[in-house]
Amino acid sequence: MDRAEKSELVSTLHDVFKSTSVVVVAQYSGLTVAQMQTLRKQMSKAGASVKVAKNRLAKIALEGTDVASIGSLMKGPTLIAYSDDPVAAPKVAAGFAKDFEKFVILGGALGATALNVDGVKALATLPSLDELRAKLLGLLVSPATKIAQLSTAPAGKLARVFGAYAEKDAA
Repeated sequence: MDRAEKSELVSTLHDVFKSTSVVVVAQYSGLTVAQMQTLRKQMSKAGASVKVAKNRLAKIALEGTDVASIGSLMKGPTLIAYSDDPVAAPKVAAGFAKDFEKFVILGGALGATALNVDGVKALATLPSLDELRAKLLGLLVSPATKIAQLSTAPAGKLARVFGAYAEKDAA
């Protein structure tokens, strides 16, 4: 890489660190190319991204951001997974770490809060933003459904009573 490419990569990473809500740092030493492609596909399905960059350049890009606390994790062959959804990147990373022993989560950051390995795994167990929205919508819709059921129940009972009288008169 020449100097211009390096400065462009640093500015791109700096923008990523400023705009994303969660960053996960992991070591990928020993993973095959196919396994890395699998990780990238899983991340993109979840709405997250994976970036492999030189640690020195990543540390420069971290300066002046909320997630600057992850700079100490940048040792050896590391990758950065990030997403706007606070649960997406940790969930995929934790699942991938279970499947592949050579993928080791080092830590991460949620906004200005530094996370250790347990913190990243705790984030992975939370429901995603879409799941939370679905649950909230279900809670909001259920009272209306119950009211509709209650309002139609008396009419249904009356219809059954009238039907029983009609059958009794017909007999």
